[in-house]
Amino acid sequence: MSGVIAPELAGELEQAAGALMHEAIGWRRLVHADPEIGLQLPHTQDLVGSTLERMGLSTVRGRDCSSVVAVIEGERDGPTTLLRADMDALEMPEDTGVDFASRTAGRMHACGHDAHTAMLLAATRVLHDRRGDLRGRVVLMFQPGEEGHDGAKVMLDEGLLEQHRPERAFALHISSVLPSGWISTRPGTLMASADEFHITVTGRGGHASMPHDAADPVPVACSIVTAIQSMVTRTVPAFDPAVVTVSTIHGGTATNVIPEEVHLGGTVRAVSDQSRDTVLVALGELSQGLARAHRCHAEMEIMAHSYPVTVCDDTFAAHTLSVAQALVGDQSITMPTPVMGAEDWSYVLRQVRGSMAFLGAAPAGVARPAPNHSNHFMIDENAMAVGIAMYAAMALSEEPRPE
Repeated sequence: MSGVIAPELAGELEQAAGALMHEAIGWRRLVHADPEIGLQLPHTQDLVGSTLERMGLSTVRGRDCSSVVAVIEGERDGPTTLLRADMDALEMPEDTGVDFASRTAGRMHACGHDAHTAMLLAATRVLHDRRGDLRGRVVLMFQPGEEGHDGAKVMLDEGLLEQHRPERAFALHISSVLPSGWISTRPGTLMASADEFHITVTGRGGHASMPHDAADPVPVACSIVTAIQSMVTRTVPAFDPAVVTVSTIHGGTATNVIPEEVHLGGTVRAVSDQSRDTVLVALGELSQGLARAHRCHAEMEIMAHSYPVTVCDDTFAAHTLSVAQALVGDQSITMPTPVMGAEDWSYVLRQVRGSMAFLGAAPAGVARPAPNHSNHFMIDENAMAVGIAMYAAMALSEEPRPE
């Protein structure tokens, strides 16, 4: 097939995906209405596991998290392909007004993981029905805890890759701002790294009217916030960018009291390991140096749930775009730049040749769709048919042989 799926196969997959849309939308809405967060998603795990088992597949459920893994055995020789869907929601309110909105206050599926789960379930049905055409095996990875809980890493630590040894890996991610049904990815860096940092500036408290008798950490913290922006532009190359945002500042209890401590928190994003390391080192040195200059002390902590840069294999990204073009034609596009969001799929792509692609699902007739992570986030569910076909096509596709 010379690196793309045959036109007749593309048509068959699109037809099969369309036939499953009623079920897929139903699964998506069930998951959407019952959002679960973190590594423990018992209701979602039961829905996914029981649905797979009704298809005739054996499932393995996670030991330290609510993951579900199943394998489709093809009837022909070929590679082992890993397909992933994340399943967790976000800790935030929902204000969409849809009749299947979250039933749990303060939790919402605002990043499309409900659709990812439903699309991979439907694609599983398609692939299971086409086992005779399937070369190799498909490992289905239903993952909790993508939203800051290292869910992919937990699954890897439980032995997912060692047990199944995939030779290629693919994941889809919904985008509510990309036109519905479009597919985009790029070779190399697709998404940034993410590191959460916390800085504590410690001084010496005192009366607000006599700051000379204290060591005031408040102006020190303010200086650190503003100096960070100059630090970034003077330590990393313009074409290898990084972003540092201080998003929380806490300190003080009364207007006439100089506090002893001020706490800063924020995020570092970078599109290469080198810039990431450079900024993290410079951030600590900057904080400590400014604090010492003002008779204070600063300590910085990088939280353990950091995500590395998400990097698509060059040749597999090109293959992904070829498969997408067979399905959606000119609506398959190469992204010009990375996205500064982050993904724990990066852990998988550090060990397995593979890619991630974005699936557009912008609602029809909406001039400015609410982005992912918005309390008004909504998608065009019709785009899910393209996602179902794309998951299945990637598993069924044959890559071109090296010349």
